[in-house]
Amino acid sequence: MTDVSQSKKLSSLPPLASVASLVAEAKKKGKTVVLCHGVFDLIHPGHIRHLESAKKEGDILVVSVTPDRYVNRGPGRPVFPQELRAEVLASLSCVDYAVINEWPTAVEMIQKLQPHLYVKGSDYKEISNDITGRIMEEEKAIRAVGGKMVFTNEITFSSSSLANNFLNLFSEEVTAFLKDFRTRVNEASITAHLDKAANCKVLVIGDTIIDEYYYCTPMGKSPKENVIATRYVSEETFAGGVLAAANHVASLCNQVDLITYLGKEPAMEDFIRSRLKRNVSAHFFKNDHSPTTLKRRFVEPNYMRKLFEIVFINGNSLPEEEEQAVYDHLDKIISNYDLVLVTDFGHGLMGPKLVDLVCKKAKFLAVNAQTNSANIGFNLITKYPRADYVCIDEPEARLALHDNRSDLDTIIKRLSAKLDAAFVTITHGNRGCIVYSKKEGTFRIPVLTKTVVDTVGAGDAFLSLSSPCVAAGVPMEQVGFIGNAAGALKVGIVGNRTSVEKLPLIKFITTLIK
Repeated sequence: MTDVSQSKKLSSLPPLASVASLVAEAKKKGKTVVLCHGVFDLIHPGHIRHLESAKKEGDILVVSVTPDRYVNRGPGRPVFPQELRAEVLASLSCVDYAVINEWPTAVEMIQKLQPHLYVKGSDYKEISNDITGRIMEEEKAIRAVGGKMVFTNEITFSSSSLANNFLNLFSEEVTAFLKDFRTRVNEASITAHLDKAANCKVLVIGDTIIDEYYYCTPMGKSPKENVIATRYVSEETFAGGVLAAANHVASLCNQVDLITYLGKEPAMEDFIRSRLKRNVSAHFFKNDHSPTTLKRRFVEPNYMRKLFEIVFINGNSLPEEEEQAVYDHLDKIISNYDLVLVTDFGHGLMGPKLVDLVCKKAKFLAVNAQTNSANIGFNLITKYPRADYVCIDEPEARLALHDNRSDLDTIIKRLSAKLDAAFVTITHGNRGCIVYSKKEGTFRIPVLTKTVVDTVGAGDAFLSLSSPCVAAGVPMEQVGFIGNAAGALKVGIVGNRTSVEKLPLIKFITTLIK
């Protein structure tokens, strides 16, 4: 068999097929093969002792590394790319082969290599504490190939804690906030709050928006016209507006119902249903006097810069007959929900009649009334005379109060009083958010990422994932932190290609507060 020094000369990162072949050869010769798997983002003494202990269990130690795309620890992680993480592991004398995994868990790697032993650290021994459920899946996989799981009993450290405390991952403001925040909150309490919110029965109401991204690269100025010509590259279509909000909520809450309307052309109902999560039950009303709102953005793909936008929209209120149909349906079911979440983009659905209904009959009402290019100054949050939770951005709050000079502490308290809202959040881009409750007062939470791919839908993600938390009684400072974490994950996603999922959200939060 190829010895260790030779194998490491084959390539700094041997492909999986080569490792599988070498492992199969070793097994034929009676060698005991051991597999370890993990992120190994920041190699520390605990990792080294764990790997040395694992090597003592057999003859050949293979270590597989979680690929970058599956490291769900939030923006900025992993600190080191997959190739570098694997190379560092390969340099350790106790490691025979280091390989980059191709899947989210070690299950497929176990099936490929069929090791005799799969070794994890002592912090994974209580499988019931694993929120991901992946350790249980990996244990089943190792048993299925005739092997067994072994746990080492060495000193453990948290890579996330070490990275947070010794690497310059965050700004001074975020570092100071997290240091103070960790004195009051731990990962168990946050997870418990999110689990509690999962039982919230939610009705989401709002405008459907179809988002199209036309990716194109500039070629230069046309010689005959004063325009910049672009070359078409590709295109994507996303379910946006209230559809995206419903999907975000559905990643946290078990039951989500949706009320919206679709236009005559394009209706796109089949496309929309295919993009909704399984636990979203949609009731579509039809407006034959309007198109389904569609926003076509022309985007430079390398840096995700928006070049131009065309909006297909009517923007008029629903015709009286259609509005009455929505009203009658909503009136029958609204009392069944713990939370009614209104995402009002000002595109025609939420007229005075429906606004009056949700304000009077919702058990807990969470609202965003968005100001955008189609309605600027004409779709203010003050159209809702009552709300339990309001979540809007700074310009929307200032427009609602006709106040562009007061500080945000004053603005948020005035808004709470004006709407009789016990809970209010004002988001303000790269400055994070400010949250307020009448009982707890005001808290500021800084933005939790420097990595921004696309800002579209970040506010919707904040609203959607913070609202069930507020309804479930989560303290407002933690609500703001959870919302900012959701926003941080969302700005790393192009458009509404995917929603913010609960598990990555918990992992990101856990990473931050360790």
